[in-house]
Amino acid sequence: MIAHLRGTLFEKTPRSVVIEAQGVGYEVIVPLSTFYALPDAGAAALHIHTHVREDALTLFGFATREEKAIFLLLVSVSGIGPRLAVNILSGIGPNELLEAMAGGNAGRLQAIPGVGKKTSERIALELKDRAAALLAESGPPEGSPAMDEARPDKAAVDDAVSALMNLGYPARSATQAVEKAAARHGGARLDALIKESLRLLS
Repeated sequence: MIAHLRGTLFEKTPRSVVIEAQGVGYEVIVPLSTFYALPDAGAAALHIHTHVREDALTLFGFATREEKAIFLLLVSVSGIGPRLAVNILSGIGPNELLEAMAGGNAGRLQAIPGVGKKTSERIALELKDRAAALLAESGPPEGSPAMDEARPDKAAVDDAVSALMNLGYPARSATQAVEKAAARHGGARLDALIKESLRLLS
């Protein structure tokens, strides 16, 4: 099983990245929290979870051990597969997610696209104690990426809207959130624009 991958970032999108190592390009599905942390190019390293099925071998990557630990907590819950777990991590910051799980806040969890009432209640019930323990071990939350002063170009806005729609937000809501984020902060890099839009949608 692949547990860690280090190489050169060959391609980067909000849904997945390709890391080239020793001439081989590995496609890795990542949450938005990891997307924010990766550079646009150059050396990159990810903690990997290898998911094996009869018809596929899929890599899921995380910038920190904490993100991977949260992912593994989520997939331990009945009804939560690895792609939904990544979607949950993309819809809320790692520390905020841990706090919601540790506090048994099913309502906050249900606000994440793709998470229904029963699933949010299972997460809150089954992971409360384990999330509290992990939260106690983790450090203080990282600061939000700084917004760029220049207004983002149309491609960045379109990419941000597309990323939110991939997470399950309706096109209209995603567009309004991205436009409001760009107007409120005078523009941003794509990663910061997505993060601010998610904050507005939460």
